[in-house]
Amino acid sequence: MKVMVIVKASKSSEAGEMPGEQLLTDMGNYNEELVKAGILLAGEGLHPSSKGARVRFSGKDRLVIDGPFAETKEVIAGYWLWKVKDLAEAIAWVKRCPNPHDEETEIEIRPVFEADDFGEAFTPELRAQEERIAADAKRNAGG
Repeated sequence: MKVMVIVKASKSSEAGEMPGEQLLTDMGNYNEELVKAGILLAGEGLHPSSKGARVRFSGKDRLVIDGPFAETKEVIAGYWLWKVKDLAEAIAWVKRCPNPHDEETEIEIRPVFEADDFGEAFTPELRAQEERIAADAKRNAGG
């Protein structure tokens, strides 16, 4: 099963405060453990929401909303994409994670949809298209 592990923003991350050397070292070591365990597929930290934008969809209308976004607890500061056997394994790994901020932090774990989750609506043609897209995306990422 694939999961997205979402690091929620904090006041300091939204203020653009960069992590110190110790946290960078701890996170680097943690990421190495994830790689050695064969779990880590991808992961990145994100700039504060003040450097981003949202696009709100309403029918055919699109509204661009520039950051920053008010609710820090709803903003993402970073993410990992992991391949684990189940949610319990993902939780166990998150519990080992260094605190990503020097203050109270939340990390959310969300399963990623797999092809079989879509049932009959995901036709053989759509599956083939998805496989082509995944292969092209992997090439774009240098893998």
